[in-house]
Amino acid sequence: MDDYAKLTKPDTLTLERLLPGPVERIWAFLTESEKRARWLAAGPMGLFAGGAVTLEFHHNELSEPGDTAPEYHADAEGAVLKGTVTRCEAPHLLAFTWGEGGSEVTFELTPEDNQVRLRITHQRLTGMQKTSVATGWHTHLAILVAELNEITPPSFWALHTELEAHYRKQLSTN
Repeated sequence: MDDYAKLTKPDTLTLERLLPGPVERIWAFLTESEKRARWLAAGPMGLFAGGAVTLEFHHNELSEPGDTAPEYHADAEGAVLKGTVTRCEAPHLLAFTWGEGGSEVTFELTPEDNQVRLRITHQRLTGMQKTSVATGWHTHLAILVAELNEITPPSFWALHTELEAHYRKQLSTN
């Protein structure tokens, strides 16, 4: 499986990872604030259509000491994103709006033997958002994979900077 985000439609990115199960464990890392904070963002989430979503990003907390954000990243110290759950079919599907930009992210969990395939689809992205979203998801997923495998996760900003160059080149041709 290729780890890189794929542009599956002009405004849609998709990433997949095969994760150690069971599906309920992965669902908890998507929906429980304390577990989600270890790889993405903390915050409450109403697990029903229409439920409020608040994601409190603290990327520096996912980074090693001394690993700092590039100067142009306004969200280096933290950012809050608000959204609304559009679909929730526990423990297999969760979708919600992503901030005020009109995009939407969908998480699909499919059991495969003792593993779980996580598919993330982020749709309704504009040209400038694609690089940022692809880089962010790829970086956050690398941290999730490490968390689930109980190994030391990569430092957020170091990996993000490395991946950003790749995605800027890859997605500028699309």
